Amino acid sequence: MKTRLLLLFVPFLLAGCGSNATQEVAAGTPGVLVEDAWVRATTGAKDATMTAAFMALTNPGDTDVKLTSATSPVAGVVQLHEMATQDGKMVMREKTGGVTVPAGSHAHLSPGGDHIMLMSLKHPLNPGDEVPLTLKFSDNTTHDLKVPVKAFTEEEEHYHPTPR
Repeated sequence: MKTRLLLLFVPFLLAGCGSNATQEVAAGTPGVLVEDAWVRATTGAKDATMTAAFMALTNPGDTDVKLTSATSPVAGVVQLHEMATQDGKMVMREKTGGVTVPAGSHAHLSPGGDHIMLMSLKHPLNPGDEVPLTLKFSDNTTHDLKVPVKAFTEEEEHYHPTPR
């Protein structure tokens, strides 16, 4: 009983702590929680026409949920991407099938791992800007976010699509 009460109040507690997630949840069913979302600034990037979004996803539910897509008005193309080994090299490629957020667990979208690619940017993204981003999940929930842009100067992640 205490666990159920806690799950019902978690979204309210997170909202009070500055969470930047807006969540649509079916009655009585906790949805995926989004925390620590940020977008890499294009300032100083080798290719300022693309960037990536990162975040922590928590699924307090009893069923796996997938992040199936994302959209943003600042980008012409938004895709879910992964880093994978191909021919002995790390390459970035579109992640078909979405990003699974296991039941009762977490998924992290991070530099060097799964992430959301924002391509064909309509304007540069500077530290301090906010990017509107909508996440869509397999349980028919969505999150409308305003994600802060942060400086990230390490180009070692090479956020450039690799031909298949």
